[in-house]
Amino acid sequence: MTKIPAWSYSSLKTYETCPRKYQAEKVTKEVVFKDNDATTYGKEVHLAAEEFIRSGKPIDPRFGYMLPILDRLNNIPGTKFCEIKFGLKKEDGKLVTCDFFDRDVWFRGVADLVILNGNRGWVIDYKTSKSAKYADTRQLALMAACMFAKYPQLEKVKAALLFVVAKDNALVEAKYTREDMYNIFADVDNLLTQWQSSYENDVWNEKPNGLCSRWCGVVSCPHNGANN
Repeated sequence: MTKIPAWSYSSLKTYETCPRKYQAEKVTKEVVFKDNDATTYGKEVHLAAEEFIRSGKPIDPRFGYMLPILDRLNNIPGTKFCEIKFGLKKEDGKLVTCDFFDRDVWFRGVADLVILNGNRGWVIDYKTSKSAKYADTRQLALMAACMFAKYPQLEKVKAALLFVVAKDNALVEAKYTREDMYNIFADVDNLLTQWQSSYENDVWNEKPNGLCSRWCGVVSCPHNGANN
């Protein structure tokens, strides 16, 4: 049986979209990720925002549209950290914070921006999609849970997906308290159970969806657009 790895929001999202796609990308590695124009642009946007917040490096004119919202983030009181890597592991029946590369890490997540101010925190993830229409707030909940685990002084966390390319810098927000931490992972428990079962039984069923025709690299799948 293939060893079950740590999971992340993005990997579980891929599995939810299509287990066969997940298998091809994460298990058999028959599909190798390659950057395209969109992913390269996204990395450049993230780096520009990170360097502006961390050290005040001027924004590349190409990304000048981000400056007003980045200024707003900079003006939030508190200590700011960029590209924070979270790790959680199970210990004595509880989830505790650990190193991102810990041998027993169970969940991994990366936050683009974390702000700490006393017992309150903010966690921000930059998005380069042009629309916030399909924003998934589960990502916000998972980031908030990591915040509560890593920073025991926190009682409240504001989490946000910031669509920097979207019109008016669309912001999808959610608020969490420490008491919410214990329910956040319960919301994805059924999906995690299915994911674990796929590993244990080596069963990865195809799930035809709107990405099959043009946006999926699993050409061996009968639903792939290259086969139709």
